[in-house]
Amino acid sequence: MLKEFKPVLGILLRFIIIYLVLLFAYQFYLNSGKDSGLDSFSKMIANQVAAVQNSIGYPTELYDDLKNEQVWFYVKQNYVTRMVEGCNAISVIILFVSFVFAFYKGTKTFVFVGAGLVLLYVINLLRIIGLNIVMSDHKEYGKMFHDFIFPSIIYGSVVALWLIWIKFFALKHENS
Repeated sequence: MLKEFKPVLGILLRFIIIYLVLLFAYQFYLNSGKDSGLDSFSKMIANQVAAVQNSIGYPTELYDDLKNEQVWFYVKQNYVTRMVEGCNAISVIILFVSFVFAFYKGTKTFVFVGAGLVLLYVINLLRIIGLNIVMSDHKEYGKMFHDFIFPSIIYGSVVALWLIWIKFFALKHENS
Protein backbone atom coordinates (compact mmCIF):
# COMPACT_ATOMS: atom_id res chain seq x y z
CA MET A 1 0.00 0.00 0.00
CA LEU A 2 2.79 2.44 0.83
CA LYS A 3 4.40 1.84 -2.59
CA GLU A 4 1.61 3.67 -4.42
CA PHE A 5 2.18 6.78 -2.26
CA LYS A 6 5.98 6.71 -2.62
CA PRO A 7 6.17 9.36 -5.41
CA VAL A 8 3.89 11.74 -3.50
CA LEU A 9 5.79 11.19 -0.26
CA GLY A 10 9.07 11.84 -2.09
CA ILE A 11 7.79 15.15 -3.45
CA LEU A 12 6.44 16.14 -0.04
CA LEU A 13 9.71 15.22 1.69
CA ARG A 14 11.76 17.19 -0.88
CA PHE A 15 9.47 20.20 -0.42
CA ILE A 16 9.77 20.10 3.38
CA ILE A 17 13.56 19.68 3.35
CA ILE A 18 14.14 22.44 0.78
CA TYR A 19 11.69 24.75 2.55
CA LEU A 20 13.34 24.24 5.96
CA VAL A 21 16.87 24.66 4.59
CA LEU A 22 15.93 27.92 2.84
CA LEU A 23 13.96 29.15 5.84
CA PHE A 24 16.82 28.51 8.26
CA ALA A 25 19.33 30.10 5.85
CA TYR A 26 17.13 33.18 5.59
CA GLN A 27 16.73 33.35 9.38
CA PHE A 28 20.51 33.06 9.76
CA TYR A 29 20.89 35.95 7.28
CA LEU A 30 18.40 38.07 9.25
CA ASN A 31 20.06 37.30 12.59
CA SER A 32 23.51 38.16 11.27
CA GLY A 33 22.58 41.81 10.74
CA LYS A 34 20.23 42.44 13.68
CA ASP A 35 22.17 45.49 14.93
CA SER A 36 22.17 47.38 11.63
CA GLY A 37 18.43 48.00 11.29
CA LEU A 38 16.45 46.66 8.37
CA ASP A 39 18.22 43.89 6.45
CA SER A 40 20.26 44.93 3.41
CA PHE A 41 18.03 43.12 0.88
CA SER A 42 14.95 45.00 2.10
CA LYS A 43 16.90 48.28 2.06
CA MET A 44 17.94 47.59 -1.53
CA ILE A 45 14.30 47.08 -2.50
CA ALA A 46 13.31 50.30 -0.70
CA ASN A 47 16.00 52.22 -2.61
CA GLN A 48 14.85 50.75 -5.93
CA VAL A 49 11.23 51.61 -5.14
CA ALA A 50 12.26 55.19 -4.31
CA ALA A 51 14.27 55.45 -7.55
CA VAL A 52 11.32 54.28 -9.66
CA GLN A 53 8.88 56.54 -7.83
CA ASN A 54 11.20 59.52 -8.29
CA SER A 55 11.43 58.79 -12.01
CA ILE A 56 7.63 58.61 -12.47
CA GLY A 57 6.81 61.86 -10.69
CA TYR A 58 6.36 60.72 -7.10
CA PRO A 59 9.24 62.45 -5.27
CA THR A 60 10.32 60.00 -2.60
CA GLU A 61 12.68 60.22 0.34
CA LEU A 62 13.60 57.40 2.69
CA TYR A 63 14.11 57.60 6.43
CA ASP A 64 16.10 54.71 7.90
CA ASP A 65 14.72 53.83 11.35
CA LEU A 66 17.55 51.59 12.59
CA LYS A 67 16.10 51.02 16.06
CA ASN A 68 12.81 49.65 14.76
CA GLU A 69 14.30 47.85 11.72
CA GLN A 70 12.26 49.69 9.12
CA VAL A 71 12.52 52.28 6.38
CA TRP A 72 9.89 54.98 6.08
CA PHE A 73 8.70 56.19 2.67
CA TYR A 74 7.99 59.90 2.38
CA VAL A 75 6.22 60.58 -0.91
CA LYS A 76 5.58 64.19 -1.90
CA GLN A 77 7.00 65.15 1.51
CA ASN A 78 4.37 63.10 3.40
CA TYR A 79 4.82 59.84 5.27
CA VAL A 80 2.89 57.16 3.36
CA THR A 81 4.24 53.70 4.28
CA ARG A 82 7.08 51.88 5.93
CA MET A 83 9.15 48.99 4.68
CA VAL A 84 9.73 46.13 7.10
CA GLU A 85 11.41 42.78 6.53
CA GLY A 86 8.14 41.09 5.52
CA CYS A 87 7.74 43.44 2.55
CA ASN A 88 10.66 41.92 0.66
CA ALA A 89 8.63 38.84 -0.41
CA ILE A 90 11.39 36.43 0.60
CA SER A 91 8.94 34.18 2.44
CA VAL A 92 6.83 33.94 -0.72
CA ILE A 93 9.94 33.29 -2.81
CA ILE A 94 11.03 30.50 -0.44
CA LEU A 95 7.64 28.82 -0.93
CA PHE A 96 7.91 29.20 -4.71
CA VAL A 97 11.43 27.77 -4.90
CA SER A 98 10.65 24.89 -2.53
CA PHE A 99 7.60 23.84 -4.51
CA VAL A 100 9.31 23.96 -7.91
CA PHE A 101 12.38 22.06 -6.69
CA ALA A 102 10.11 19.46 -5.07
CA PHE A 103 9.17 18.57 -8.67
CA TYR A 104 12.79 18.69 -9.87
CA LYS A 105 13.24 18.16 -13.63
CA GLY A 106 16.92 18.86 -14.26
CA THR A 107 18.31 22.04 -15.81
CA LYS A 108 14.91 23.42 -16.72
CA THR A 109 14.12 23.59 -13.00
CA PHE A 110 16.93 26.11 -12.49
CA VAL A 111 15.89 28.11 -15.56
CA PHE A 112 12.25 28.22 -14.44
CA VAL A 113 13.19 29.19 -10.87
CA GLY A 114 15.51 31.93 -12.17
CA ALA A 115 12.83 33.37 -14.45
CA GLY A 116 10.24 33.05 -11.67
CA LEU A 117 12.49 34.84 -9.19
CA VAL A 118 12.97 37.75 -11.58
CA LEU A 119 9.23 37.94 -12.22
CA LEU A 120 8.34 37.78 -8.51
CA TYR A 121 10.98 40.40 -7.70
CA VAL A 122 9.54 42.81 -10.28
CA ILE A 123 5.96 42.11 -9.15
CA ASN A 124 6.98 42.82 -5.56
CA LEU A 125 8.63 46.12 -6.54
CA LEU A 126 5.50 47.12 -8.45
CA ARG A 127 3.37 46.06 -5.48
CA ILE A 128 5.26 48.36 -3.10
CA ILE A 129 5.24 51.21 -5.63
CA GLY A 130 1.52 50.72 -6.13
CA LEU A 131 0.87 50.78 -2.41
CA ASN A 132 2.90 53.96 -2.00
CA ILE A 133 0.96 55.64 -4.81
CA VAL A 134 -2.38 54.53 -3.36
CA MET A 135 -1.38 55.76 0.10
CA SER A 136 -0.15 59.04 -1.36
CA ASP A 137 -3.11 59.83 -3.59
CA HIS A 138 -6.01 57.74 -2.23
CA LYS A 139 -5.29 56.97 1.41
CA GLU A 140 -8.91 55.89 2.01
CA TYR A 141 -8.21 52.76 -0.09
CA GLY A 142 -4.88 52.01 1.57
CA LYS A 143 -6.04 49.28 3.96
CA MET A 144 -7.94 47.43 1.24
CA PHE A 145 -4.95 47.52 -1.12
CA HIS A 146 -2.44 46.60 1.61
CA ASP A 147 -4.48 43.80 3.15
CA PHE A 148 -6.25 42.30 0.12
CA ILE A 149 -5.43 43.55 -3.38
CA PHE A 150 -1.63 43.52 -3.33
CA PRO A 151 -1.24 40.27 -1.32
CA SER A 152 -3.58 38.56 -3.78
CA ILE A 153 -1.39 39.77 -6.64
CA ILE A 154 1.87 38.42 -5.20
CA TYR A 155 0.38 35.14 -3.93
CA GLY A 156 -1.68 34.76 -7.10
CA SER A 157 1.51 35.14 -9.13
CA VAL A 158 3.16 32.36 -7.16
CA VAL A 159 0.17 30.05 -7.65
CA ALA A 160 0.09 30.86 -11.38
CA LEU A 161 3.82 30.04 -11.66
CA TRP A 162 3.27 26.78 -9.78
CA LEU A 163 0.44 25.82 -12.13
CA ILE A 164 2.60 26.64 -15.17
CA TRP A 165 5.45 24.58 -13.73
CA ILE A 166 3.24 21.57 -13.05
CA LYS A 167 1.23 21.69 -16.29
CA PHE A 168 3.97 22.48 -18.79
CA PHE A 169 7.16 21.15 -17.20
CA ALA A 170 6.88 18.85 -14.19
CA LEU A 171 4.11 16.52 -15.36
CA LYS A 172 4.73 16.77 -19.07
CA HIS A 173 5.76 13.42 -20.51
CA GLU A 174 9.08 13.40 -22.29
CA ASN A 175 7.60 11.41 -25.20
CA SER A 176 4.77 13.88 -25.91
